[in-house]
Amino acid sequence: MDTPSDRSDELLDGGGNIDSDALFRAYEKQGTDDDAVVEATFTISRDLNRRLDSYLTTRIPFLSRTSLKRLIEEKMVTVNGRNPKGSTKLKKHDVVNVILPPPPSSEIPAEEIPLKIIHEDNDLIVLNKDDDIIVHPARSHKSGTLINALAWHFQHVSSGELSSVGEEFARPGVVHRLDRHTTGVMVAAKTDTAHWRLGKQFEQRKTRKRYLAVVHGEVEPLTDTIDVPLGKHQTKRDGYAVRWDDTGKPSVTIYHVREIYDGFTLLELDLKTGRTHQIRLHLQHLGYPIVGDDIYGGKHLKVANIIPRGVPFDVPRTEFVIQRQALHAAYLAFTHPITDTAVDFTAPVHGDMENLITMLRQHRFKKAPNLPGTIIDLDSAIQS
Repeated sequence: MDTPSDRSDELLDGGGNIDSDALFRAYEKQGTDDDAVVEATFTISRDLNRRLDSYLTTRIPFLSRTSLKRLIEEKMVTVNGRNPKGSTKLKKHDVVNVILPPPPSSEIPAEEIPLKIIHEDNDLIVLNKDDDIIVHPARSHKSGTLINALAWHFQHVSSGELSSVGEEFARPGVVHRLDRHTTGVMVAAKTDTAHWRLGKQFEQRKTRKRYLAVVHGEVEPLTDTIDVPLGKHQTKRDGYAVRWDDTGKPSVTIYHVREIYDGFTLLELDLKTGRTHQIRLHLQHLGYPIVGDDIYGGKHLKVANIIPRGVPFDVPRTEFVIQRQALHAAYLAFTHPITDTAVDFTAPVHGDMENLITMLRQHRFKKAPNLPGTIIDLDSAIQS
């Protein structure tokens, strides 16, 4: 019998094949970690005299032969660390490693939910994600997601469909994700080839992602690298935390101060890794939690928290300015998966965060450092 790795063993059924339910659980554990992949590794225990593609049809029974062929072509399979062909014959002691995608399955119900579309072509769609929307259906949220909205869009507004990769777990076309209350630029794939190639760019960290965040405190120094490992929280089931033990994954964020206000700072953040809640945890660790992020030390701000007493304003001082984390994915750059050209997209911040920044500029502005290494055009991102 073939010998699976310790990690792969968690994915297997009684017959030694990949179990779709176990794979579902593995994907659910990923959270919004863009760098995480689900892999299986097998060591061949005897000479099989069998082709690789035939072997994989047995080991991953829920994937079609076409999907497995594409898996091999897109270099998601290695044999002894090398990229094989489907016709490669497996021998004793060969080590087969497979990056596992969620396989195809059930139809996603279409729902008419407004979308902010930045760009769309035959292969992909780029969106400015709204607040309070989950990217794909999950056990606790069967509808009202970005995927439901895209299904309606392709049926009623534009031609095309989401890639079939990931349909089994109700996440077709999903290449990367954002937290429920994080807004900003996202890309989804419309074809399987685009999905594989985009996914590989995210996995290999060949994309460029920049975020804007408003934090409590006046950040010093003006630019720095946060290199602090992150992982699952020790006691909170769905929580994440700084982890200095062997469970912590390397996590790197570079920040640049864009504007300083009295008691607050606007940051541009460059993610070198893509861990779940990475920016939120890193900024909390520094002592500068994101405004509105009550999970990681931030506070929801009212008008009275920004505008000095006695200064007239046209809304009640008790009204909230923002009630979610002031975090926005403003910029995304990658290589187009089909044309092989470099593309980049900027998503304007949404109304609540725009109002927050506008009020801080009007009533608490101190300075705007001109630092090298910044990318985001604030005039395009903050249209106030």
